[in-house]
Amino acid sequence: MTHTTTGAEAKTGTRTGTDTAPPSEQGADDARLTGTWLTLLRLNLASKAVQYDLRDAAALHRRVMSLVPDGLGDSPRARSGLLFRLDQGAPGAPALLVQTRTTPDLERLPADYAHARTKSITPLLDALRPGLGVHYRLLGNAVKRCGRNSTEGRWKQALTLYGPDAEAWWTERADKAGLTLHTLQSDACDTLTAWHGGAGAGRADRTAVHHKGTRFEGTATIRDADALRQALLHGIGRAKSYGCGLLSLAPAHPAT
Repeated sequence: MTHTTTGAEAKTGTRTGTDTAPPSEQGADDARLTGTWLTLLRLNLASKAVQYDLRDAAALHRRVMSLVPDGLGDSPRARSGLLFRLDQGAPGAPALLVQTRTTPDLERLPADYAHARTKSITPLLDALRPGLGVHYRLLGNAVKRCGRNSTEGRWKQALTLYGPDAEAWWTERADKAGLTLHTLQSDACDTLTAWHGGAGAGRADRTAVHHKGTRFEGTATIRDADALRQALLHGIGRAKSYGCGLLSLAPAHPAT
């Protein structure tokens, strides 16, 4: 099952024919940052652009950032509310889930990059309430920072957490996000590698930055709807530019 935030079912479309705002509303002004949109991209593995993006988390980040308007200042990802996650476990083409606070401009994607479905999920965010049972999914960058006197690493060094330690990381953040967890399954995912370097730099002249993600899935009950909305809109944890932090929900039967 592919999870979408608050269980929204996106409308069917293509790269050039999706449920987006008319061109007159596609400017970079703040008026567009008034809702929340979820886009499901079924990636075409035959596309050279897709193949390149899947090898480089930084390239994938640039690709999804192309969906939001230009001119959003020094922190365009945060300002546009852009969060994304690559789900490769389900049968068929990999699914790229992208959440934004503006209608995505899918015309900016290369031809045959993906089959896209987009839907506004603002009404569903508004409908969240305490006591509602949900299935959740999160790809989280579960880390801890070393203190000054740490014997595990350098001061402020981020150490990846695994197994029960990673689950404790998510349990603490789920509580802050207004969720009462009932079940929890965690799986370590492939390393997210981003290549950084100057424009036109070859692979030998670039620097690789690695991030580990852990996928958390299970069931929960909403305890604090306002806290949950904030977590859904702003993401959870670090490495959001590399595909971590997007919390998605689907309806579940209320816990007994």
